[in-house]
Amino acid sequence: MISRLRQLWSSFAERHPGTAQFVVFFVLSNGITVLQLALMPAFRAVLDATSLVDVPFQVWAVGTNIDGTAYHVFDYAAGSLPEGGGGLAYFLAVQITLLIAQVINFFAQRTITFRSNSSILRAASWYALAYVVITLGAAAAQGLYKTPLYTLLIDSWGLGRTGETLADVLTMVINAAISFWVFFPIFKLIFTREPDPGPALDDARTA
Repeated sequence: MISRLRQLWSSFAERHPGTAQFVVFFVLSNGITVLQLALMPAFRAVLDATSLVDVPFQVWAVGTNIDGTAYHVFDYAAGSLPEGGGGLAYFLAVQITLLIAQVINFFAQRTITFRSNSSILRAASWYALAYVVITLGAAAAQGLYKTPLYTLLIDSWGLGRTGETLADVLTMVINAAISFWVFFPIFKLIFTREPDPGPALDDARTA
């Protein structure tokens, strides 16, 4: 059965290499998302038990909210959610989770999906740049939905800690979705595969 499935997949990949590549990327990306969903609540549980939750982390003000307060790209006001913004504890929980996930994603996608043999340093440099840009974009977007989402699930729906966990999950899913659609075309550019030199060139080198 397994052998038959491998044959079918190999045949499909030969006929539709682009589609097959996207399927592998999709499967790996979803696996990384599951990892994030497991790590995020764990890191939050550890960090929320520290005084970091009462340390505000609000940087890069860009305009104002509807109520006239400053809108920050990274907006983690002091205090537990939903009354506060989670403070530095929440920021670290999100960023540590994303960093671990993206490091694993980099090597998995490079090796399995794209089978790249190009310079790993060059690819890593472009990947790091893309990661920073995407992180800034995701953080700015989070300012629009984080507080309403946690307030809805924790207070309005009365779910308490369960609602907080659900909000954590939805936050990671949104971040993962942003990364998914942005990273695929980037990977196509940075994870290239150089043609093998071939036996003739190898023989010439050893002659």
